[in-house]
Amino acid sequence: MDAHIAQKSPYATPVQAGKDYYWCACGLSKAQPFCDGSHKGSAFTPTKFHATEDKTVYFCGCKQSASQPLCDGAHKALA
Repeated sequence: MDAHIAQKSPYATPVQAGKDYYWCACGLSKAQPFCDGSHKGSAFTPTKFHATEDKTVYFCGCKQSASQPLCDGAHKALA
């Protein structure tokens, strides 16, 4: 089962040191890039991201990244 492509670009998201974030792996969440439970009943589970510093990170929007939950540029190869 392939994930739904939420968007063909990353989500630039400010994160706070010490906080956990749960990235949507299925692509169906209405709260992109974060999980809202839309995966329930599927093979998908959210991916935990623990911020070690205050900064902006780029969460994958296409759900095809090999570096999930972060963008690796995989969206550039999508049709």
